[in-house]
Amino acid sequence: MTQDGWLARYIEVKAFTEENHRNPSKYALEEKLMVHFLKRGGEFMKAGEMKVAMLVMFKDLLTLTEENKRKNQYQ
Repeated sequence: MTQDGWLARYIEVKAFTEENHRNPSKYALEEKLMVHFLKRGGEFMKAGEMKVAMLVMFKDLLTLTEENKRKNQYQ
């Protein structure tokens, strides 16, 4: 993924999480790419293959997703 594509997906995931107050669902087809972005980003982060600027932004996104972890979307 190019840096522009990564940034676009980052903005999409962050906006989704802030707007809906929940994390993307792996069961909803529209949200599946966002889940994949979070999963692969975590793998790259653990492997040490992520650039420093992206790493800072991704850690901020992980903090946001931790705040919304396991929220019931049907309440």
